[in-house]
Amino acid sequence: MSRLADLPAALAASDPTRPRITYYDDADGLTRGERIELSGRVVANWVAKAANLLADELDVERGDVVVLDLPAHWRAVYWALAAWRVGAVIALEPDSRAVVVVTDRPQDVATPGARVVAVSLPALARSWVGGSLDGAIDEAADLLSQPDVFEPFDEPDDGDDAWVAGGEQLTAAALDERCARRAADAGWAHGERVALVPSPGARVGADGGALLVDALAVWALDGSVVLVRDGDPDALAERWAAERVTSACAPGETPASRP
Repeated sequence: MSRLADLPAALAASDPTRPRITYYDDADGLTRGERIELSGRVVANWVAKAANLLADELDVERGDVVVLDLPAHWRAVYWALAAWRVGAVIALEPDSRAVVVVTDRPQDVATPGARVVAVSLPALARSWVGGSLDGAIDEAADLLSQPDVFEPFDEPDDGDDAWVAGGEQLTAAALDERCARRAADAGWAHGERVALVPSPGARVGADGGALLVDALAVWALDGSVVLVRDGDPDALAERWAAERVTSACAPGETPASRP
């Protein structure tokens, strides 16, 4: 099994109740003001449910391409981990090979033959909130009924392709190496609590997928992530203190200083 595929289980086993993602939403719209905290166990549960949906209902197999077209949001993180758990290659840009597109804007998908999963961003959504689904799978309605445990038919390994971003394709092992270099360059240590503040309106594929690289780098050090969408500059310092943040930066950038 690849480390990417095993990561949710590793986070849950290390310390199942410790927060691994804490999410603040300052974006205009239905999600403004939300704060969500997911422990290692909860992250693993979301990943298992999404992996079951991909494998059992959408027939995603090892090596298939899954496009992630989502904002810099906590839901994008568990969908990425779920795709890797089933052995899929995640693409952070449109890809003609895609068998599934996971998106919050299903009306804009133009990938012939791909199944579409429509993701509602509000934390308490139980059905699609964006109008007509046009044949897309309603994640909010379908995901919670999925099992909390996922048993893959075909275990992925470190030599499998796992990532397409910025025109570059990487194996799981190469992505691991990139994350290790990122952690070293950022000066992150074991157990860091790292705040990531993407630029306003950023999607998960921004800057070559830097948000996912940073999150993976922090988790490889048994740390945790505080993610702020469209962060209000006037609120950040107070949040860093409340969340005991040890390092803060935009994804892919060098932390300017310790909070």
